[in-house]
Amino acid sequence: MKVECKISTDYKEPYAVLHINKMTETVAEIISMLEKENANSLTLLATKDKKTYFIKPEDISLVRTEGREIACYDKRKDRYLLDKPLYELERILDIDFVRISKSAIVNISQINHVEASFNGTMELVMNNGVTDYISRSFRKGFKERLGLK
Repeated sequence: MKVECKISTDYKEPYAVLHINKMTETVAEIISMLEKENANSLTLLATKDKKTYFIKPEDISLVRTEGREIACYDKRKDRYLLDKPLYELERILDIDFVRISKSAIVNISQINHVEASFNGTMELVMNNGVTDYISRSFRKGFKERLGLK
């Protein structure tokens, strides 16, 4: 079997294309391993009440700057502090998250609803009840990411 691997910073998320003439058990196992590779590998270290927690991205609802802190809220609305800057978290969490303002990124799968607000902004309500605003400058990218026009 020929294997070709291209490495480039242009790729936001790894993907694989297989050209095969039939599905074999080995190929099916390789596909399964590739699909699981990114899903299980990432956990973030967060602090709350002087304790350190391991948080999986799928449990995070919203990440935003609050003063000088980077706070994240989980599905239960618990607030944790992260030690990475927001731009780095946006890069790490790129697959399931979208930037909504200079100070916040949200988990797409945790959005409850969005509604029009004042000055061209949109209010975003997460499943856990946490709210934030989609600023005008990030509204177009947000809609594109969700497949809206």
